[in-house]
Amino acid sequence: MTTYQSLIDLIQTRIEQQDKSPLYLKIAESVKHAMQQHILKGGDFIPTEREFGELLGVSRITVRKALDLLDKDGVIVRSRGLGTMISETVEYSGKTATSFSQQVVLTGKKPDTLWIKKDTVPCSADIAKTLNLKQGEQVFLLKRVRYIDEQAVSIEESYVPSALIHDPDEIQLSLYDYFQSQNITPSRTQSRVSAKMPTEESLEKLNIDEHTPVLLIEQTAFDNTGRPIEYSINHCRGDLYVFVSE
Repeated sequence: MTTYQSLIDLIQTRIEQQDKSPLYLKIAESVKHAMQQHILKGGDFIPTEREFGELLGVSRITVRKALDLLDKDGVIVRSRGLGTMISETVEYSGKTATSFSQQVVLTGKKPDTLWIKKDTVPCSADIAKTLNLKQGEQVFLLKRVRYIDEQAVSIEESYVPSALIHDPDEIQLSLYDYFQSQNITPSRTQSRVSAKMPTEESLEKLNIDEHTPVLLIEQTAFDNTGRPIEYSINHCRGDLYVFVSE
């Protein structure tokens, strides 16, 4: 059990903090912080319910609630007979309009973005139909490489009606954060998922070999009035992403 000492010390420090957060939430938060501090990484096993209970001096019910929360957030993977380990994959949610950055932060990992392009372009007939625009109308093309813990995981192209973006330079890590700042509330999404072999750009920017499959996710996001606000095409590393939908 001494293998877990750094993790247990981090959790004990959090438990001792005098605030009103439930005990199970402090434990779950601490596991995420351990990932951010590189105490834990994808593929690492963590203590069992019994071991956590003995090491922390808390009930197994409390530990189970913490692990259930981590499981729900996609932080851990439970395997009967093997144990519980930190997930090596990222869940791309098609259930709600949640930003990539928010989803990654929930897992205790660090998101980052390398911008390739922020330009206005005339939209094609297909994109115009998706965004309820006229063909040739100007849209913003936002292209970037997404990173998790300094590892490139996806290439994303987003098409946004030009009227919804006043200054593209104000868009930093999250497009959805920018939308919120403009009183635009992403509410739901429609997604289409397929598997593809990597393109030359994917091989270069995602640092993968030609045998690594790519998950192609085409997604349309709508605001709370039902207006389409973004159409995105995401080329995601198939070995690191899991698509989750209702």
